[in-house]
Amino acid sequence: MTATEPRSAVAPSRRGRRSGRRREGGRAGFIATVTGLLLVVGAVGMQTLALDDEARLAPLTYLGAKGEIVDAGRFTARLDSFSAAKSIQIKDKTIGTDNLFLIVNVSAKSLLKPYHMGQPVLMTADGKRFDATDRVENTLTLANTWVQPDIWVSGRFFFEVPASALPDARVVLALPEQAGLVEAFQPEVEVDLGLDEEAARKLAASPQDVYSTDKK
Repeated sequence: MTATEPRSAVAPSRRGRRSGRRREGGRAGFIATVTGLLLVVGAVGMQTLALDDEARLAPLTYLGAKGEIVDAGRFTARLDSFSAAKSIQIKDKTIGTDNLFLIVNVSAKSLLKPYHMGQPVLMTADGKRFDATDRVENTLTLANTWVQPDIWVSGRFFFEVPASALPDARVVLALPEQAGLVEAFQPEVEVDLGLDEEAARKLAASPQDVYSTDKK
């Protein structure tokens, strides 16, 4: 918001200073100026409150890299490995894609009580966000497993993305959202996959033909 400064007042003439109407006009101008400034301050204050509320509801993000243990308070996570595939075999069914399946292997444990992990998000260097694919059943992912206190459990998540999403991509791991509840400062783990342009190109150029979900 830009506040427009009042124009500099022209110095009144001697006659004007003596005139009662002139003095009244000056007082009204002063009141209008003060009122305008109060409105500007109020608008800025409301904008600040809105930003503070938005910041309050933003998650607490804990950063890490592939293979690192990242402690997010309520849960601890580690992205162990990842791979790419052209298709995924689920029992006697095979699903393919014109893009790439990115399979992410994750380990996690909780601090005080059991949790289910939410489905993760893949974030690209230019700000795009990809949800985990819904073409692979939730029961085949880590989200279906209870994450217990002090006990590491491992599982997989699946993304379907274009090759252009891989360079400098990060995976965000978090607890699932609860219906009707927006929680302040919910923890999340953001893991850098470590894929520069060359590494991303190599991964995209040599995916597995078929990744089987029977694989442990």
